[in-house]
Amino acid sequence: MGVRRWTVTAVVLAGAVAAAGFGLLGRSPAGKPAAALPPATVTIGKETLRDTVEADGELGYGPATSAVNRLGGTVTWLPGSGDVVARGEPLYKIDNDPVVLMYGGTPAYRNLTVGAEGRDVAGLERNLSKLGYDGFTVDDTYTWATAQAVMRWQEDLGLPVTGVVELGRVVFASGRVRVDTVDAEAGQPAAPGRRVLGYTGTAKVVTVRLTPEDRRPAEEGTKVTVTLPGGEDITGKITEVATVISQGQGNEEARTEVEVLVSVRGKKVAALDQAAVDVTFTAEERENVLTVPVAALVALREGGFGVEVVEGGTTRYVPVEVGLFSGGRVEITGPGLAEGMTVGMAK
Repeated sequence: MGVRRWTVTAVVLAGAVAAAGFGLLGRSPAGKPAAALPPATVTIGKETLRDTVEADGELGYGPATSAVNRLGGTVTWLPGSGDVVARGEPLYKIDNDPVVLMYGGTPAYRNLTVGAEGRDVAGLERNLSKLGYDGFTVDDTYTWATAQAVMRWQEDLGLPVTGVVELGRVVFASGRVRVDTVDAEAGQPAAPGRRVLGYTGTAKVVTVRLTPEDRRPAEEGTKVTVTLPGGEDITGKITEVATVISQGQGNEEARTEVEVLVSVRGKKVAALDQAAVDVTFTAEERENVLTVPVAALVALREGGFGVEVVEGGTTRYVPVEVGLFSGGRVEITGPGLAEGMTVGMAK
C-alpha cells in the first residue's frame, strides 16, 4: 500500500492561529491602530495554490488478470513470462489445441452455437471479422453463417471442425496482453478452474493504492504528476479507479483500498521495466490568488480572522475570508488588500 504524504496544510483555523503564536486577547479591532509594530513582517503574494496529495506508486504493466482453464486434458504448451499475445494467437494449449485470445469486454461463459444471442456472440463475430473471416453479419445472433465462419476458423487452427465454440476455447481481453506469470507446467493435467497464467496489458501504467478517505482527487480522466526515479516529472492520466479488498497478513484484517491506474508515456517510461515512483494528485487549484503564510493570520476580538497591515510606523487590522491552504500558505480576500502589501506575523 502506498504511503500517503499530505502536501496540503489542512488545519482548523483557530488551531493554526494559536500555533502561530496569536490568540484572541491583546489584539486591536479591525481598522484601528496597534500599540506596537509586529515582531516580523511579510508581503502579500499572488500565486496559484494547489490542494495536492502525494502517494507512492509502482510503474509497471498494472494488475494481472488470471487466465483460468475451462477445458479438460493436459497442458502441452505455455508462453514465457514477458511474451506478448495478440488477437487470434494462442494463449496456451491443451492437448495441443490452442486456447485463443480475442478482444472484447464480455467474458466467455457458455458454449456458442447456432441460435445463441448476446454480447458474447457479437464479440466473437467481431473478432472473426477482424481475423479475415466473412460471410455473416456482425450482430448479436449466432446464425448458420456464423457457424460456417467458425468452422473455417477451426480448420485453420487444427481444431475439431464443429461450428460450435466450446467454453474455454477463447479468452477475451481488452487488447494485446503481456504474460506476467506462468503458473502451470507443460505436462500437467489441465483441470477446469485451475489458473494457467496471469496477464496484463502491454502499456506502461502506474498503480497507486489510496485509502478511501483520500479518494477525492482520484477521478477518471484527471491528469496527475508522476515523479520518476532521478526526479524527472511527467504527466499521467487516470484511466481507472476501483475499490479493492486487500487481504491482511497474519492476524491483520482485510482492508478496503482504492486502486488507481495512471497511464504514462515517453522514452524515459519505456526504458523502465518496473520502478517505484511518486504520484501527485491535485484535488483543487486556485489561480492567481492573494496568499500569506498561515502565521500571518490574526484572530480578531469580534470573531473571524484578519491580517495586520503595516503602513509606515502604524498598523491596522483588515478582516479576511480564507480559502485554500497549501504548503504553509493560505488564500485570503479582504477589503483593500493587494499584492505587495506588508502584513505582520509572528517571528
